[in-house]
Amino acid sequence: MKVTISGLPGSGTTTVAKLLAEKLGYKLISAGEVFRRLAIERGMTLEEFSKYADENPEIDLYIDRMQKELAERERDVVVEGRLSGWMIKDAFKVWIYADPDVRYERIAKRESIELGRARVETKRREEIEKRRYQKYYSIDIDDIGIYHIAINSGKFKPEEIVEIILKAMDLAGSEDDEE
Repeated sequence: MKVTISGLPGSGTTTVAKLLAEKLGYKLISAGEVFRRLAIERGMTLEEFSKYADENPEIDLYIDRMQKELAERERDVVVEGRLSGWMIKDAFKVWIYADPDVRYERIAKRESIELGRARVETKRREEIEKRRYQKYYSIDIDDIGIYHIAINSGKFKPEEIVEIILKAMDLAGSEDDEE
């Protein structure tokens, strides 16, 4: 089975995706990690690289194409990325979200930067990405109607979120069996 994990920066998608893939014994494909690695390779912050990607569409197109091609080769895979729910067909789709202040605090801690800077950079990055997704794919990232389930990561620990996802997958599978 294919599972996609999507959400805004700092919502915990990478953590949840890693735990879920490990629990299921599935391969993990992470667009977020690829994006972060490309930023580091170019000596840029995530905000700087996000601006660069806004001016260089080949970055997003490369990451999205690579993610989709890798996922299509796998039968059982967890695919983490902002657009993975839109890009990967025939998957159980999960949206992870959290209050913006919770997300900014997580990002500040992860990036070892001040909270104010994390807030400003994340807001700017989200605006840039939202425009790019609309421009390149006609995707409204705020439309979560494509997802099977949405989970507030500010209310649950990552391990609890994995259990919720597994239960939801089981229930979704049961509904398919009845049809």
